[in-house]
Amino acid sequence: MNLRGPDRYKLTFDVNAFAVLCAKGTAHFSGIANWRKPKLYIVSVEDRPIYVGITRQPLRNRLRFGWKTAGDSGYYGYSWRHKLTEADLDVWCHTNPSEKNPDMDLETVEAEVVFLIRSAGQWPEHQTEIHFHLSSEVHRAAAAAIVSHYKLASNSVLQRTRQESARR
Repeated sequence: MNLRGPDRYKLTFDVNAFAVLCAKGTAHFSGIANWRKPKLYIVSVEDRPIYVGITRQPLRNRLRFGWKTAGDSGYYGYSWRHKLTEADLDVWCHTNPSEKNPDMDLETVEAEVVFLIRSAGQWPEHQTEIHFHLSSEVHRAAAAAIVSHYKLASNSVLQRTRQESARR
């Protein structure tokens, strides 16, 4: 598994709309955020994750869907847009996904990331769903590398996962 990222964006928003600011100072997503490959994205406030998701769509399309949905299919969109007005969004892209099931690896990493966040104290505040699959050391190492970008309370699960990753 080859993950590229993170690319960080600043989001400002209200219930109805969002604006994005790229690290380059432009008002749009660029690079891996626009690729049609599996991406893991994390929304955080003060480097504390509040939501973890995956998508294969360009990120602007995925966020737009999370803003415009009306609950007709049982999905009401991102709950954090009702409670916050700004957040950071980090994106990682899986550059060599399996052709048979391109989302499987990142769904597995997503679950491991959320597990590590939970192990540090609590589930991400606005997490509404997750996909669970059997994980390997590769998935757990990727998750440990990803959560190292955030402020999480040190805990034995996270320390053990990082130690296992360092031994490889």
